[in-house]
Amino acid sequence: MAEKTRRERGLEMIKKVYAGDVVTPPEGNVFTDIMLEQVFAEQWARDVMSIRDRRILLLGIIAEKGEALTFGIQVKAALKNGELQPDEVRELLLMIAQYAGYPSAAALVGIVEEKIAEVAKEAAG
Repeated sequence: MAEKTRRERGLEMIKKVYAGDVVTPPEGNVFTDIMLEQVFAEQWARDVMSIRDRRILLLGIIAEKGEALTFGIQVKAALKNGELQPDEVRELLLMIAQYAGYPSAAALVGIVEEKIAEVAKEAAG
């Protein structure tokens, strides 16, 4: 069997990282092609850090930047993948409040609770 292309490895990893919730565009979009081949096929796939550790780091960065939509996507994936439990995500907000500021964290409280509820509802069937 031939070795997988970087795109194929990237597609597998993005499905794993986002629990199948993120739809990637077909090949030919330069931005997403590079993202799949570099960010997912290479960076997320490295075994030096776990996906959970990468996710926690990413959540902190995203929160500090005020990217609420992306934060919600990451939280939902972390919950669905079993990388974080609801109380751990809430605890992250407490750390974010201390280091990135209360306004940054406060803006994410509702999103976190929404994603926790979504995942619980999906799991219940």
